[in-house]
Amino acid sequence: MSDRFELFLTCPKGLEGLLIEEAVGLGLEEAREHTSAVRGMADMETAYRLCLWSRLANRVLLVLKRFPMKDAEDLYHGVLDIDWADHMVPDGSLAVEFSGHGSGIDNTHFGALKVKDAIVDKLRTPTGERPSIDKINPDLRIHLRLDRGEAILSLDLSGHSLHQRGYRLQQGAAPLKENLAAAILIRAGWPRIAAEGGALTDPMCGVGTFLVEGAMIAADMAPNLNRELWGFTTWLGHVPALWKKLHTEASERAAIGMNKPPLWIRGYEADPRLIQPARNNIERAGLSHWIKVYQGEVATFEPRPDQNQKGLVICNPPYGERLGDEASLLYLYQNLGERLRQACMGWEAAVFTGAPDLGKRMGIRSHKQYSFWNGALPCKLLLIKVNPDQFVTGERRTPEQRQAEREQAAYDQAPTEPQERQYNKNGNPIKPAAAPAPVVEQARLSEGGQMFANRLQKNLKQLGKWAKREGVDCYRVYDADMPEYSMAIDLYHDWVHVQEYAAPKSIDPEKASARMFDALAAIPQALNIDKSRVVVKRRERQSGTKQYERQSAQGKFTEVSEGGVKLLVNLTDYLDTGLFLDHRPMRMRIQKEAAGKRFLNLYCYTATASVHAAKGGARSTTSVDLSKTYLDWARRNFSLNGFSDKNRLEQGDVMAWLEASRDEFDLIFIDPPTFSNSKRMEGIFDVQRDHVQLLDLAMARLAPGGVLYFSNNFRKFVLEDNLSERYAVEEISDKTLDPDFARNAKIHRAWKITAR
Repeated sequence: MSDRFELFLTCPKGLEGLLIEEAVGLGLEEAREHTSAVRGMADMETAYRLCLWSRLANRVLLVLKRFPMKDAEDLYHGVLDIDWADHMVPDGSLAVEFSGHGSGIDNTHFGALKVKDAIVDKLRTPTGERPSIDKINPDLRIHLRLDRGEAILSLDLSGHSLHQRGYRLQQGAAPLKENLAAAILIRAGWPRIAAEGGALTDPMCGVGTFLVEGAMIAADMAPNLNRELWGFTTWLGHVPALWKKLHTEASERAAIGMNKPPLWIRGYEADPRLIQPARNNIERAGLSHWIKVYQGEVATFEPRPDQNQKGLVICNPPYGERLGDEASLLYLYQNLGERLRQACMGWEAAVFTGAPDLGKRMGIRSHKQYSFWNGALPCKLLLIKVNPDQFVTGERRTPEQRQAEREQAAYDQAPTEPQERQYNKNGNPIKPAAAPAPVVEQARLSEGGQMFANRLQKNLKQLGKWAKREGVDCYRVYDADMPEYSMAIDLYHDWVHVQEYAAPKSIDPEKASARMFDALAAIPQALNIDKSRVVVKRRERQSGTKQYERQSAQGKFTEVSEGGVKLLVNLTDYLDTGLFLDHRPMRMRIQKEAAGKRFLNLYCYTATASVHAAKGGARSTTSVDLSKTYLDWARRNFSLNGFSDKNRLEQGDVMAWLEASRDEFDLIFIDPPTFSNSKRMEGIFDVQRDHVQLLDLAMARLAPGGVLYFSNNFRKFVLEDNLSERYAVEEISDKTLDPDFARNAKIHRAWKITAR
């Protein structure tokens, strides 16, 4: 074989520039950059050195042959022409990887099979000995890349990917690969900072990947020094003496580095379940005396190295994939920015994120940004010099934006209408309770966020007095009042429930996202609510029973009250919370009219209207719903208020239940879904199509002199005219809206129906 070889070094997308610098430094000649790879020429010593020392490569491929290829036969014969006896024994094991397509090969499995067949046929002995296939730990791993009619056949010297250093046997939910972590550290300037004796800290360290990679760089430790199996270990072209020399040199360098006074390297992690796995990984890397990991929240993060030492803060915050992640992630990034400003003055910081818009919310500017890929996800590395010159205190605006903001501010700061004086039962005037004093940090909000905060404060001032007077501690404080901030915001005692309406396709997604983050930043301050008590969901057009499907599994219930009734809400697990706030006036009406009556609640959901009826002195209540989950919830609502007897909970399809029932009721409430295709019912329910049949069945169960209330939230709903021929029908929609929903009269429609 030749003394000089062509090498291909593969790497994650985005690392090519860094890898070519590293590879040239390790001896690669005639280096050229390709997508996710670097190509060059080297001798065997350099090839070994790249395997041992490259912190960035995935694989080191030694090119055995290039040949033109028109079809599968060309592929077979091109591989067959190689003297494979120079590379492996006939009874050895083999693995083949094939990439690319064309030249009549569109299936990589077929391509790999043809390569394998050629090697096996070349090595098959007269006695029948031939190589076997071992995809896990083969004696020889072969790679063939097909590129525009040219086949590039290579030997994989690395074996398993070089990012697998061997220390990280335990990992978190979404870990960075070790070579990507090393690349981020290098881009962040850690080799320079380490050489100057600087410190390294990660406030969200997970299982410690940044810390270990950083310590290995600082200690001059070869990243793959402790690897035992290589792709060249059983290769017949392997030169053990040369490899031993390089490995010994690397071991000596590591020993010298480890004997230096260790740098201050610390990690903090909020999840206690990750602390021990991180410590185990650090111990396996042999770096326990360099790296310490503690449990700690980002909100309390404060590096404390000796002698006022400065250094690098590095972290990979979560990006957010689940419903409702926006709020928690926004506040996480805000907390991170706050801790950098308050506790890390003079430090450098590197924040690696797949959500760069969130990075802008830290309140501190990056002086450089680099693009990377974390798998298939495009990411940004934000480099920050933590000093007051980089702190963000506002945003630039166009003259048109400034004029719009002045007009909006004039409206928001206008005095509210005087409230009519209220009196208690003794004739004494009721002094309205002041709304909670909002705490808005002016400098931390964008102009749009400040405008939004002003609107929330104005709404809270108007509605807070009404809610206090009426004994309501859960109500809607905002409902897309400003079209560019399209969301509904509900207060549930000391929690905030935010529902983001999906933006129209005509709206730029980046602008919609930016406005959402502006609003989320303003909400805790304007409403004087702790950030941890803001729950965010995205409400889109629903099909079937999607709106009732579980979104999370926290199982956390919060107690709220209205009209003397206590109710349980769950703000996290479902799109709806268990309490439809817009139906509050209807529930209060039922409570006032229920005394001594037999009450029927159809499509009862969590039976809140039934609890109100029981509170009002109903003779009995019957609540019907298909969902066992919601009926269990209803049972808890009854128990919470001390009601149990005479309150029936029936699981079943409402239409079928009505057809089978022979009971009579004095008061009936029906609030059906717009559409339902539950597996527990036959057919599909459509409120527009089926409401006449539903009402006829329900009216058949209404006792003489009884009242039926019917409502629904379908915006395009039209009540059939022929119903008024059989029943007395009165629309009462305007009478079923409290002040918190007065600005959205289309939230629902309601009718009072009685027998003629």
